[in-house]
Amino acid sequence: HVQLVESGGGSVQAGGSLRLSCAASGYSFSNYCMAWFRQAPGKEREGVAAIDRNGFTRYADSVRGRFTISKDNAKNTLYLQMNSLKPEDTATYYCAAVRGVNTMSLLPTPYNYWGQGTQVTVS
Repeated sequence: HVQLVESGGGSVQAGGSLRLSCAASGYSFSNYCMAWFRQAPGKEREGVAAIDRNGFTRYADSVRGRFTISKDNAKNTLYLQMNSLKPEDTATYYCAAVRGVNTMSLLPTPYNYWGQGTQVTVS
């Protein structure tokens, strides 16, 4: 049973930083491609950053240069370092995982495992 648990969200002033973590259990972490998504009230879920099995990364234009996705296979943990935060980054952030394909998709499909989300508020 695959479980993803996000943490690290909170409230921060514009220009500040946060680091989100996604602890994974129930599977061999290194075999999965993973991503971060976010969803603000009244908006569609948006892909923020993705990392494939080989460690290659992809970012949405809105966060490139400010956010960094990384993973620690030994700790079964995915990270999202967020710097220079803006009010428009306010959203619930979700981590997602998929096995069986090597992808850096920023669309909700093909990810079939999702965490419960962590709130990030930038004022």
